[in-house]
Amino acid sequence: MQASKTENTKKAEPFYWLSVAKQKTSSEIINEARNVLRAVGTRRPFTPTDDQRKLFGFGSSRGPQSRPPSVFSLHASSFDLAESRPVSGVRLSPLDHKPILITSAKDEDSSFLLPKPPAGAAEVRRVSSARACLCRTTSLGNLFSAKVVLPDQNKEKLDSEEPAMMMNNLARSKNNYLAEQRSYTPVNDESRQLICNERISRSESEDFMEGTSGKFSLQLRGERGVNSDGRFADEEQQFPCNQMREPGINSSWPKSSGWKRRVAGLEDETRINECEEEEVFWRIKILPILHELKKKDNIENLCLACTKLYQALTEGNMLGKQFKRRSELLKTLYKLVDIDSDPLCLKLAKIILAMKVDGKNLLSVCKLAFKICRNEKNDYIVQNDRLLDCLLEVLRNEDLQKNNEAFLYCMGAIKFMSGNAVLLNEMVNKGAVEMLLQLMKQINNIKENDTYFSELGHVLVQLTATLRNLADLPPARCQLICGGAASELCVALEQRVKDQDVCTYIVRILSKLSSYNDFCAALADCSRCYILFLALLNKHQKQQDLVIRIVFILGNLTAKNNQAREQFFKEKESVNTLTSLFQTYYELDLNAQMWYHDRQGKGKKHLKHPSEAEDVMIKLIRVLANLSIHPIIGATLAAAHRVVELLVAVLEYKSIDDCEELVINAATTISNLSYYRVESSVVQDKKLHIAEMLLKLLMSDNMDGVVEAVRVFGNLTQYHEVCDFIMQKKIYKFMIALLDSKNRDVCFSACGVLLNLTVDKNKRAFLMEEGGIGKLVDCLQDFGPADWQLSCLICKTLWNYSENFTSAASCFGEDTDTLLVLLTSLLDENLALDCSLDREGRDSHKLHWEREFKPVAEKLLDRIQSHHSFLPAVPITPF
Repeated sequence: MQASKTENTKKAEPFYWLSVAKQKTSSEIINEARNVLRAVGTRRPFTPTDDQRKLFGFGSSRGPQSRPPSVFSLHASSFDLAESRPVSGVRLSPLDHKPILITSAKDEDSSFLLPKPPAGAAEVRRVSSARACLCRTTSLGNLFSAKVVLPDQNKEKLDSEEPAMMMNNLARSKNNYLAEQRSYTPVNDESRQLICNERISRSESEDFMEGTSGKFSLQLRGERGVNSDGRFADEEQQFPCNQMREPGINSSWPKSSGWKRRVAGLEDETRINECEEEEVFWRIKILPILHELKKKDNIENLCLACTKLYQALTEGNMLGKQFKRRSELLKTLYKLVDIDSDPLCLKLAKIILAMKVDGKNLLSVCKLAFKICRNEKNDYIVQNDRLLDCLLEVLRNEDLQKNNEAFLYCMGAIKFMSGNAVLLNEMVNKGAVEMLLQLMKQINNIKENDTYFSELGHVLVQLTATLRNLADLPPARCQLICGGAASELCVALEQRVKDQDVCTYIVRILSKLSSYNDFCAALADCSRCYILFLALLNKHQKQQDLVIRIVFILGNLTAKNNQAREQFFKEKESVNTLTSLFQTYYELDLNAQMWYHDRQGKGKKHLKHPSEAEDVMIKLIRVLANLSIHPIIGATLAAAHRVVELLVAVLEYKSIDDCEELVINAATTISNLSYYRVESSVVQDKKLHIAEMLLKLLMSDNMDGVVEAVRVFGNLTQYHEVCDFIMQKKIYKFMIALLDSKNRDVCFSACGVLLNLTVDKNKRAFLMEEGGIGKLVDCLQDFGPADWQLSCLICKTLWNYSENFTSAASCFGEDTDTLLVLLTSLLDENLALDCSLDREGRDSHKLHWEREFKPVAEKLLDRIQSHHSFLPAVPITPF
């Protein structure tokens, strides 16, 4: 009795679902609001695969006249045979005159027979001991400018004739032989000199010099001469090649240069041995295979011969640019390109790429690879022949600006390969992700005023399309994050904002990757991404495939990151841009729906949902819902007339059967905005109209829609007008029925509505009439320690309901004893707290129990006990 008097002297205040007594921090609001403020999820926009493999897919913004072709003719004539010569490290200007080496008249008409190739290794060794190949690299100009040394008796003749005239006869008689040797002469950048000391057998040397008045040697500075017997000449028989010997002048070299000649001699001997080995390998291993290729008998044999050729070239270390017979080899391969066979062309492309061709030939072979990969049926042979390795080598080693068109078709071929799951995994394993990022950085370094900017944009389309496919693989995503892909993609996006194709592919990549928390965090740190996205949205408002992905990315950024919400909101015109897009696609969808209704009776099928316009609105409303979680932004959006009007308009003209996700997202956003009780709130002004729109959603068969409607009512019932509306429409009965759902989220939202209804003393009786007390007690027993927030909400509702009752039995009826036992046990810390949780879980669990449930439950228990004459002898069952 004393307790009752004490209670009457102290006015008990009802518990409100939303307390406005003091301004709360954002963290407190979010913690207390629980599911009232919710981030919204959605599906990633669907990107159909291209039916055909092309450089630029269907719907490309590049017109046929402004883009390189995906289909072209390719023949042997597409290759440049002149480029196939061995690489020269030194390029000299042609001479104005052509010196001629002359000998005696008898020698002029003498014929010269080339030695026959050796039949075997033994003969090779014998011949190798008697002849040396050309080893020091130079140009033909140095060969013809070399001067001739004849015996002393011919000094006067040499002095009286020009060197060019002296060389004429001998050059003519040995024309074929020297021409062959010149074609195999490599280049040495340091000396720029030529050694023409061709070692031959003693008998061949004698025949060669027959008819002359003496022996001669062709010698250049710094090199040792060769006598007619094939041996190196002594030092005193050598002289500088830029000065003819004259009578009385010592013919020997200065002694101080002797060590240089000896070192050069050792180097020359090494080169001679290497050249001889290469020549033997060519005759024994390579030449027979080339004969097979020239037969062109059938495709199978040609493919087999190409396989053997690649293996032999690898074995002989002849792949690359330094191989002397490279010209002859490539000419043979080029001629086979005319044969219409993808398996053969694949093998040809692999060998040609391995030979490190450049210029026109690099472009042609990249086109050849592109043509092969364009056919999806060739994926298997491409995989087996490891063409990917050769194409990646092109990207790794060739000059991007010089070979930008070759890079285009090379990247196009790689893009096609990325459409195959096996080849896609192979790319990741071979480091293609890192290589593509490096290539993107190179392209990003090219500014808009550069000559190659436009051409490299075509390459960037292929590159970003490949990265889009790679982004599906977890290892590739890790490499993209570690490689700084987020910032590099933003740079490319900023530079290529006018290139719709590049922008589309980049936002597709970001759309995929932003679905993952780690990459989303990395992208959120790129501060300029928000202004870039807004610029693209303003520039391409009606480009649906671009707009939908950008708003999807923004939805991902704002889903969990409060800083991202702030950064986006602070960008100029950010909310106006979203509102403008909302208006644009709302009108498009409304017009499409009206057209459908007009045509419905004429046999037209129902529109496929979500339509393109609906899908954009779904993603866009999600951004608004996520932004509204931030307390300042949420209050601002709640006061934005056009935003709220468009959300309500969606509920007006669209039923949940038409497009479930769109309607639910609109209801969720309204629920978030209705949480903020600000004077300028448009939601508050339209609260009754919103309640009417929610009523049809509440009565639908869609449980997700029902839950969202209940959540909105949970906030709107803070206003007396809405509470009266609920009582008038008997909506409270539906709320009580939801307590039987055994779903915590549904019960939580329903309890929120009931709590706000019990604030009004005149409306509390409905709980007893509809069996609400018993259902609330059942919820408390069912969920108890599993959800202290829900338990707290139930206790608050019962507290409000029991404010003016003097007897516990008359207030709670037959549920009084059960309620007493429940409250007593739930307030026992040892029994109530779940010990099975980990330490962090136990701490959080205990915090909710202490701060939320315990204060309310203790007051309720005290009230019941003070109005209850006895406690039943019922054992306490631990939870």
